[in-house]
Amino acid sequence: MAAAIVSIFSSGDYEAQIARGAEALKSGGVVILPTETVYGAAALLSQPKSRQRLAELRGQKESQPFTVHLARPHDAERYLAPLNEYARRLVSKLWPGPVGMIFEVPAETRRKVASQLKLAEENLYEAGQITLRCPDNIIATDMLAEVDGPVALTVAGSTPSGGGWSAAALANELGEKADLIFDAGPTKYSKPSTLIKVESEGYKIVRAGVYDERIIDRLLRTTILFVCSGNTCRSPMSEAIARNVLAQKLGVNEAELERKGINVMSAGSFAMPGARATPQAVEALRELGVDLSQHRSRPLTVELIHQADAIFTMSRAHAQAVMALVPAAAQKVATLDPDGDIEDPIGSDIGVYKTLAGELRPLIEKRVAEVTRDVARSDKTLNPKP
Repeated sequence: MAAAIVSIFSSGDYEAQIARGAEALKSGGVVILPTETVYGAAALLSQPKSRQRLAELRGQKESQPFTVHLARPHDAERYLAPLNEYARRLVSKLWPGPVGMIFEVPAETRRKVASQLKLAEENLYEAGQITLRCPDNIIATDMLAEVDGPVALTVAGSTPSGGGWSAAALANELGEKADLIFDAGPTKYSKPSTLIKVESEGYKIVRAGVYDERIIDRLLRTTILFVCSGNTCRSPMSEAIARNVLAQKLGVNEAELERKGINVMSAGSFAMPGARATPQAVEALRELGVDLSQHRSRPLTVELIHQADAIFTMSRAHAQAVMALVPAAAQKVATLDPDGDIEDPIGSDIGVYKTLAGELRPLIEKRVAEVTRDVARSDKTLNPKP
């Protein structure tokens, strides 16, 4: 008999259906879930029946370890020894997302975890390693959060998860190998996740997928974005001052900031691409030893907003413009001056620009300190050092 299909977003009772799926997992069932990459067959590893069924579906031995999927990044604590700073940064920057990570785990930790979960070590670890993933999909996240135990997912069937996705076809293909299929339509990427091996001070791509090395390296940076209207006065001045402040703070040249994993940008909510900074802005910063002559304006985009760790706007209207493009960015958006808007100097004389430059620097110094402190704190979310 084919698996039952749940059209999750048209079911009329989302939470009840999530609870239904969680209960099926707890009772030894196999549930097909969407992720941002492909649909996966999920099973609770602490259930022997589930492990056997998932192994049969995957076509491998039950003793071979599966990829454990997490509801939240910090759930990785359950399976790992304390991580170094680089590994913590990988976790905080790449999860949730289409990246699986292979971690080395000491023997003592493996024994302890397996004992706590009442599992054989080989059900979780292979050659001292474990593979974990934290998917970026609300259905998978909510389902995993409802189940208190290690849930593994493996690719479900051969039915395409892109334009050719069909829950009915997958149900017919799997037959009795699955109990429920949560149909949410085609997945976001429709291709497998990237798999990386976490090393002491770096990573190695083991399997190509959604993200390539260029994208991963970009995501690992700490990115600060300043936003004004035309990106020719306030925000480029702020960007240039911030680069100068950060370079002094780190004791490096501004050109070395990206090598240090820091990216500072600016954009305009109504900007035309390619415009130079106003001559007054260039002159005001030159007197402070900051070069703005090479700046070219760029418009604010969804991609820039997603890329940024912190977004500082010159006014509340600019903050609203950011959130209109990406509502979920609200938690990382703030006006540069918490006490009010920074007035646009366009059309003013050099004296106004000099005053503005002097006002911007202390605001930026404070904001930069906040960002670097918050990034350090988020990097230490998993297994912080004592």
